[in-house]
Amino acid sequence: MSGVKRNVINAKKKLEILRNLDNGESASTDAEEVLNEGNTISHFAALQSVETLLDYMGQRGFDYGDIIAVRKICVYIRQEMNK
Repeated sequence: MSGVKRNVINAKKKLEILRNLDNGESASTDAEEVLNEGNTISHFAALQSVETLLDYMGQRGFDYGDIIAVRKICVYIRQEMNK
C-alpha cells in the first residue's frame, strides 16, 4: 500500500475545521480544499487522526449519529489497511 495516495490535514487546518464544527458550521469547503491539494498520508496516520476526532467529539458531546458516522470512517480505514 506504499503507493496509495491519501490527503493530509495539517494541525492548523484540523483546528480550523474543528472550530467550524464546534460552532455548528459546515466544514465541507475546508475538506474539499484538502482533498484537492494532492498530499499523501498513511492509513495508520489517517486512523489515528479519525480516532482523535472521535475523542474530541465525545468530550464535546456531539450527537450520537455524528459519532457513529465517524466510527464508520474508522471501519473503512481499517478495511483498507487489511487489503
